[in-house]
Amino acid sequence: DSVSMTLQPGRNTLVCKVINTGGPAAIYHRQVPQETELPHGTVSFLLPEDALPERVLTQARLDWRSRYSPDYQRISGEIKAVEQAKESAERGIPQTMVMQERSEVRPTYVLARGMYDQPIMDRPVERGVPQVLGTLGKSDQSASRIDLAEWLIGDENTLTARVTVNRFWELLFGTGLVETSDDFGLQGSWPSHPELLDWLAVEFKNNGWDVQAILKLIVTSATYRQQSGVTPEYAQKDPRNTLLSRFPRQRLTAEQLRDQALHISDLLVEKLGGPSVKPYQPDGLWREVAMPNSNTRTFEASMGEDLWRRSLYTYWKRAAPPPSMMTLDAPTREYCATRRLTTNTPLQALVLWNDVQFVEAARMTATKVLNRRESEQESVVMLYELCTGEEPSPTALNVMLEALKTYRTRYIASHEDARGLLAMGESPLPTDIPVSELAAWTMLANAVLSSEAAIVKD
Repeated sequence: DSVSMTLQPGRNTLVCKVINTGGPAAIYHRQVPQETELPHGTVSFLLPEDALPERVLTQARLDWRSRYSPDYQRISGEIKAVEQAKESAERGIPQTMVMQERSEVRPTYVLARGMYDQPIMDRPVERGVPQVLGTLGKSDQSASRIDLAEWLIGDENTLTARVTVNRFWELLFGTGLVETSDDFGLQGSWPSHPELLDWLAVEFKNNGWDVQAILKLIVTSATYRQQSGVTPEYAQKDPRNTLLSRFPRQRLTAEQLRDQALHISDLLVEKLGGPSVKPYQPDGLWREVAMPNSNTRTFEASMGEDLWRRSLYTYWKRAAPPPSMMTLDAPTREYCATRRLTTNTPLQALVLWNDVQFVEAARMTATKVLNRRESEQESVVMLYELCTGEEPSPTALNVMLEALKTYRTRYIASHEDARGLLAMGESPLPTDIPVSELAAWTMLANAVLSSEAAIVKD
């Protein structure tokens, strides 16, 4: 509805009473100026220009352009749209708390037996680092967290580089040059090769803390490229491999095992960044530990390529971590774990044989091999090379060929079992490979992917 009224000279007051009797409704009031009515600010143009401040003239020009300039209106609309898009994007950015230095340093005291509520008031302490490690380079009262951060990577502190390269060494060799990587102090182990540790720390720091460069330096060394075989001589001289006389055999970590299986099968999605994803896990697992009103009470698996993202992006609920990861010795993340313990249990074999992710990877690996259309023996050799990086021995080749015959006989006799096996996972099934044949090769691929040759780095 449109209402027209005659206004009296001077101030006029318009009162609107809105009654909503229920249901969807909306009302707004807008005063529509007449075409001949000038914008409010343009009244300034009636006065001499030299009698007006510049800000008043600027506002008058803006009012005029807003009403009568099509170009100004178009550009203003574009600017407004961009600003709205920016505000919308900024609202979607998660916020986090940050630390800020206090204007006054809070008095701090030694705590009786470490109890936070029992300070010893006659024993104040100031900011600083342990004297054995040097100083921050400025007075304790004026030192800030920035000074501490600069000291951590400064020339006076050699501990940061040494601890870091020791963890890189542990990542690649299973054991650090200092075995107790989680205790680098006086109570920890003495370095097995002190000079090597010092040299690596200096290289790392002098090269600008380049992680990729130091890892490349280690993996291209003769020490890393050794075989893991043990000779009688070195078994006697170096039984624990402290002298690095051979490469230390070690099982891949939980994340590496999953990512390797996905990579071999061409399922791995190597896209960088993005939100966490929820790959396969048993139904109802979260409900067992969730509160009634928890927003993570029900597990909803991801769809599409999110099922095959790198394990780095797996959503992690600390009260119910991914079960396959936990079985393969991934830490719970309830607290910081510098070192991972490695176990060897029957349950780990069951995960590698039966977990949906590994069975699906085996099926896709089998499909990949069968699509090459090689002879049976050549396909078996190719499968072993894909999973282990080396050719099978004659004995292993014969065992795999015999196993393939056994699997083929079984699934030819039971197509229902074959279809049940191939139904695991969301990746599409090929239409040009017989069900029994693909099931037999899937079992063989699963066996090779789960073998010691595939899951142990040697």
